[in-house]
Amino acid sequence: MKRILGTLLLAAWLAGCGPAETPAPTATPSGSALLAAYDFDTERERLLRELEAFGIQEEGILDLIRRVPRHEFVPADYLDRAYDNRPLPIGYGQTISQPLIVALMTRELGVEPGERVLEIGTGSGYQAAVLAEFGVEVYSIEIIGPLADQAAVRLERLGYPVQLRHADGYFGWPEAAPFDAIIVTAAPDHVPQPLVQQLKVGGIMVLPIGPPGGYQELWKVTRVSEDQVETVSLGGVRFVPFTRETDATPPP
Repeated sequence: MKRILGTLLLAAWLAGCGPAETPAPTATPSGSALLAAYDFDTERERLLRELEAFGIQEEGILDLIRRVPRHEFVPADYLDRAYDNRPLPIGYGQTISQPLIVALMTRELGVEPGERVLEIGTGSGYQAAVLAEFGVEVYSIEIIGPLADQAAVRLERLGYPVQLRHADGYFGWPEAAPFDAIIVTAAPDHVPQPLVQQLKVGGIMVLPIGPPGGYQELWKVTRVSEDQVETVSLGGVRFVPFTRETDATPPP
């Protein structure tokens, strides 16, 4: 357990260290000669061995990382690092998450194929694709308009049936509720109550909580009844801040 918590701290620290004002990178040119220049299969297997070394032993989780082509979610400027176990800038002060943190949070959700999951913070669409690859019904919300548009096009092109909305994720997606699980990929300073209310009884939400730049913890929140939740800390982390509608237009 100590090893996993240390891993979480490292993974989420890196995920929160993207530059605050990164220029929007060039979109990935799928099918181009540039893509053909990289041996993604070899790099992907190297990444999987690294994840195993960090304690991701579940073959189902590893297989999801194997099947989802991360290079399709990485800007062209970073294709040579597509299968590095690190976050990468995607513009607008955001990053594509580190594969290790994606694997860990996916595992903690404990979802089954056919269940309904809400994601807050679509970003590049990588985490949504991993969940969709598993066969869950994915609803994803992104507050930064250009990222929402890019992710929608990318996910459709790759054949991932994700329902995507450009909105303030704090309020969730009421008309699609209740959800079997909710995953939040940025850190609010408290548990958003609208999200708790949209979680099924017995459902799980995984999210980081804490101030920007300060100490944050990754929490696993289980709704045990209509008016009660149980929470378990998964350790110290550092994520990018949870963006609200008032500050949803950062520079590109």
